[in-house]
Amino acid sequence: MSVSVTMPRLGESVSEGTVTRWLKQEGERVETDEPLLEVSTDKVDTEIPAPASGVISSIKVAEDETVEVGVELAVIDDGAGSGGAAAEAAEAPAPAAEPEPVTSARSTLSSAA
Repeated sequence: MSVSVTMPRLGESVSEGTVTRWLKQEGERVETDEPLLEVSTDKVDTEIPAPASGVISSIKVAEDETVEVGVELAVIDDGAGSGGAAAEAAEAPAPAAEPEPVTSARSTLSSAA
């Protein structure tokens, strides 16, 4: 599942902010609440933390770009989407492996009877 990182409201009268520096790049892993980027407004300069753990799959706003509150800044892939596919792939061989022991057990039971 992907998690969107959006420009937060950094004050009552603040309607936009400027991305001054990305602390992480696309492809890098981040943990929840780890500083992700620095933002400057007319009232405050601050770091924006990652809202979730995962890998930054896309940075949507470049450094020195000013955007409105609520605009998507980046996307973090938390691995649930690819993990689900990996789990399905892992399950596929398992059922194929199960019939062999079951067949062997039946053969053993048939021989014993």
